[in-house]
Amino acid sequence: MSEQKNPGEPNGENGTDEAVPAQRDDTGEAIATHRGMFGADNGGDTSGYGGLVRTVRLPGASTRPYGGPRGEDSYGEFDEIADELEGALDEQGLVPENVIEKTVVDRAELTFHIERSYLPTVARILRDDPALRFELCTGVSGVHFPGDTGRELHAVYHLRSITHNRLIRLEVSAPDADPHVPSLVEVYPTNDWHERETYDFFGIVFDGHPALTRIMMPDDWQGFPQRKDYPLGGIPVEYKGARIPAPDQRRSYS
Repeated sequence: MSEQKNPGEPNGENGTDEAVPAQRDDTGEAIATHRGMFGADNGGDTSGYGGLVRTVRLPGASTRPYGGPRGEDSYGEFDEIADELEGALDEQGLVPENVIEKTVVDRAELTFHIERSYLPTVARILRDDPALRFELCTGVSGVHFPGDTGRELHAVYHLRSITHNRLIRLEVSAPDADPHVPSLVEVYPTNDWHERETYDFFGIVFDGHPALTRIMMPDDWQGFPQRKDYPLGGIPVEYKGARIPAPDQRRSYS
């Protein structure tokens, strides 16, 4: 008969619930402090989260050894990937420190932050090098951090190696004033519509894309709806003639 766990008793040997994701500590780079929810700051927040205060942090660069996806503390799979990538850059006459802005291991996941002009070069190496073989890019995601001055827009690429059964991420950043990132459609053709969607919602311009047009919003739509500074209300509802008020203009129940 299996041992029963008392209600409320934590799982795991270390007293933590293994089903709960690991919490990020207070290290890294703080880029903003959010108060309340939905941008309402004049008492019009009806969500019940008006007193919430949250610091937005980006994880800092990790130090060797990087370990691996199972949380190893010693030399592991992530170190092997980093060594192969840095070695391939050296072979092409590139200085790895100029190409890779930082390497981050956070919550047992590996991310290379790449200087945007080198993105196609790094992608080709990751795809073609026999020791790496990241044959599949499952898409690009846009992120907007208004408080991350000089690099407000981020593009995040998720790469999978079917050959070696590995997962990594690439991340590049660009300022609001120059929202250009090289397209990866020539390297990973399936990125075609993913880049169009990221352009449509975040305004990141993918240089070299074969047909960079909106994919979700009407062609004449003004602005980029998933940026943090885009209004959440107060804009006409397309085709309905209605208008949704902004959160700070809605009825307050407090």
